[in-house]
Parts: sequence; structure tokens; C-alpha cells
Amino acid sequence: MRRRKTAARKEPQRSFYHISSVARRYDIHPQTLRLYEREGLLKPSRSDGNTRLYSDEDLKRLEVILNLIRDLGVNLAGVEVILNMREKIEEIEAQVGEFIDYVRRQYVTGRDEEFESRRSSLVPTAPAKIMKVSGGE
Repeated sequence: MRRRKTAARKEPQRSFYHISSVARRYDIHPQTLRLYEREGLLKPSRSDGNTRLYSDEDLKRLEVILNLIRDLGVNLAGVEVILNMREKIEEIEAQVGEFIDYVRRQYVTGRDEEFESRRSSLVPTAPAKIMKVSGGE
């Protein structure tokens, strides 16, 4: 009887690309990629031999950069500003998401009895709603 070998669970392999393959793929000169790195727009990792290695995330960022430059006519300074703004927006969205989760947890905590009593009441009741009251004239 033959035994089947079970594949060990491994983390997904990250793909890395050399500068020449990235340049060919996006039809740009390798010097352009080096310029983007000098300007701080791209930050590829480095191998032990100091070779630039571009990850899939780097390629997504490069696509955004090329879209801004080629399609929208944005210069490098503008690209930098836009990328920084995108990063700030992502940070703010994450913070807002955390805040909303916190508020939800705080709202639900300690109100289980109230929710259960409403569910099991003879006459269903809706939770109280906030109403705007206009001032008397």
C-alpha cells in the first residue's frame, strides 16, 4: 500500500522581480525605475547582493505612478503628493473603522438584557430613536 504524502502548509510564496523584467513588463527604461526610487516613489527591497527586487505591492504602486504620469500628465512632484495623500486616507479609513468597531462594542456591551427583553416581549417594541425637536418660535 502506498502512502500519500501530505503537503506541509506553507505561507504563500511572495513573488519578486528583477529590474529588467519590471522594465520590460511596463515598457519603461530601468533608469526610470531607478529615478522613481531616488525620488522616493518606489522602495524595492534588496537581495544580499544589493540587487533591486520588486514585490507585487511595488508593481501595484508602479502601476498607479505610471497611470498618473502617462494618462493624467502628473509630474513627479505631483505624484509624490498624490501618493502621500492616498496613504494618509488609508490610515484615516483604518482609524475610522477601528473607532466604529469600538463604538459598536460599547453600545452593545451591557445592553444584552434590554435586547433580550425586547425580543421576548408580547408586543414587539422598536429601540428608541433620536428625534430632532425644533425650537418654539
